[in-house]
This record gives sequence, C-alpha cells and structure tokens, in this order.
Amino acid sequence: MTIENLVIDPLTPAIGAEISGVDLTQPLEESMFDAIYQALLDYQVIFFRNQAISPQAHIEFAESFGELDSPHHVYPHVQGFNEIVLLENDEKRPPDTNDWHTDLTFKPNPPFASILHAQEVPATGGDTIWASMYAAYDALPDDIKKRCAELSAVHDMGSFRNDYIDDTGDTSALNEAMTKVGSAVHPVIKQHPITGKSYLYVNQSFTNHIVNMTTAESDRLLQYLFNHIESPEFQVRFRWQPDSIAMWDNRVTQHYAVADYLPHYRRMHRITVVNDKRIQSTGAASQRLAS
Repeated sequence: MTIENLVIDPLTPAIGAEISGVDLTQPLEESMFDAIYQALLDYQVIFFRNQAISPQAHIEFAESFGELDSPHHVYPHVQGFNEIVLLENDEKRPPDTNDWHTDLTFKPNPPFASILHAQEVPATGGDTIWASMYAAYDALPDDIKKRCAELSAVHDMGSFRNDYIDDTGDTSALNEAMTKVGSAVHPVIKQHPITGKSYLYVNQSFTNHIVNMTTAESDRLLQYLFNHIESPEFQVRFRWQPDSIAMWDNRVTQHYAVADYLPHYRRMHRITVVNDKRIQSTGAASQRLAS
C-alpha cells in the first residue's frame, strides 16, 4: 500500500476531508503516516470509513504521531488499554460533550490531536461537528483581531465540575479536583507551530475569563467570540458509521458531539496524542516556516 493509492476528498471549503485508499488495519510505511499527517495539517480534521481496527492497532496508529495521553481524569478507559478512553452513552449515561470545546485547554500543554473510533452508533443522530479556528480568526473584524492579539484568557475544568458534586451539594471533592487539575492561561490568538497561521483560541467549555479585564468586560468579549465561533461557515458535520475514524488537530479546531440520539446507545473509543513528534524530533516547524 503506497501513498499513490491515497485519495483525499475535501468536505467543505473551511475544514474537513475524507480519506480513502488506506487500510489502517495493516502496517503502514512512514511515507503513508507522513501523508496522513500532512492531510491533517491541510484539513484540520480527517475521516476514514470501514476501518475495523483493534484496540492495539488504534494505539499503534496513534503512537506514529506522538506520545499518548495518560488515563482521563473523568472518563473510564477500555479494559486492558489505559490509553483508550471509553465514551459510552445512553439514556442512563447522557453525554457531557454536547457543547463547543477544544480538548483539555485547562492544561498548560493541551494535546495535539485525538483519534476517535466508532464502535457502535445509533441508527440516526449522534453526529459530531468540528469548527475551524483558522476560519473563525480570519472572519473576525480587523479591530477585534487587533484587540484580541494582545489578550490572554484563563481556562479551567469548566463543566467537568459537575462530575465532582454529589446530590448533597458537598464541594470537598470539587475543591480537591480544582486543586489537582488546576487551570492555565493561553493567548486568545495563537499561531500554529507548523503552518504559522493565526487562529482563535477560546472555547465555551473551558475559557472563563480574559486576563486584566473586569468580569463584565470579559464576559461581553467572550460571549461575542463564542457566538462568532458557532457560524456554520466554519464547520463540517460528520455522520458516524461503525468503524469510522475521525482524527483532528486539537490545536486549531473545536468540536461538538450532538446529543440527539438518546435513549439509544453510542460507544466510541478515543485516544489523545499529547505532543506532535514531528515538531519535537525533527524541527519540522522551523523548517516549514522558513520555507
């Protein structure tokens, strides 16, 4: 299997492509991994169909892109595979990912990418939507771009707080989690380490305050940016099938898992890649930006 077999079909002008001509259940040459990586940079989220990969193959595919994340602080993992988060939802276990977010931005070093493998999906519903933060930034008025370029924002665990408060209202577990998980400050506008392109970096789930503003001022600006991000022109919507795979560049995208399928059952396996090894091991970022 060579890169000549690879077919890339863009899905929208702003974001998303479906990739065919590759079998992820088979060993791949480094050139194929590089081509997939380049497609990820170009389209921000890429999709594969009919990929009946095992958990071990899922891990090996993810490891070709970088170091894998440790077990999630809230979600369970697939039995025997600590690196794979189990996302299992139905009427008794409603999802909490149906809001716009970039994964784990409350960490000082949020992850590079995620790879989500559909195990069982409802007959209808359960789509996921991704939004391009390149496109969101590009569409901002110039005066807002200029204003935001000098700003930073606080990110914390957001709606994950709900997982630490019981029916009694006791906040001791929440206080402990807030201390353990902590928060992070990130620029409102960032530059991609490989492409050098600017993108908007706030999200409704985890960004809660603009540094050096009053709460009222911060809320007004953040709400404006959150509303802006929701524009359909920045988005791609993916209809899941069993053994579909989505891989997204977490640095420059947000996503929203549509929770319209309850009471039906949905099970997904997700691996998070912490660091982009092509930056760290080869210096690719400086080489590309200099070219």
